[in-house]
Amino acid sequence: MDNKKKSNSPSFAKRFSQLSSKALKSKSVWEDKDEFLDVVYWMRQFMGIIFGLIWGVLGFKGMFAIISYCLVNALFVYVYSVSFQQIDEDEYGGVSDIIKEGFMTSFSSFLVFWIVVYSALHA
Repeated sequence: MDNKKKSNSPSFAKRFSQLSSKALKSKSVWEDKDEFLDVVYWMRQFMGIIFGLIWGVLGFKGMFAIISYCLVNALFVYVYSVSFQQIDEDEYGGVSDIIKEGFMTSFSSFLVFWIVVYSALHA
């Protein structure tokens, strides 16, 4: 017999499915502030990897690559939040807090993938 307590929280797969369907649907209702910020965080991680691969394949280098990634990333998150989801940015601490959410870890992922792909293809 198992004496473990069963949790009432949904499984990871179910929670991921619910959040991803909300994230892809325009004007979703976010019951919890952290739900939306989690979506922004994980979306940014995915973007960091994808853009790192693209920037490496295209051979972008130097400050142009870094600045262009930062601008594209910030613009994408802003447009997603304000236009696609139409959230009230003041409810989430302002535009700057939404744009900062998960940026440094996303930037780290971008740098790793960009450097590895660029070095493999262009060095």
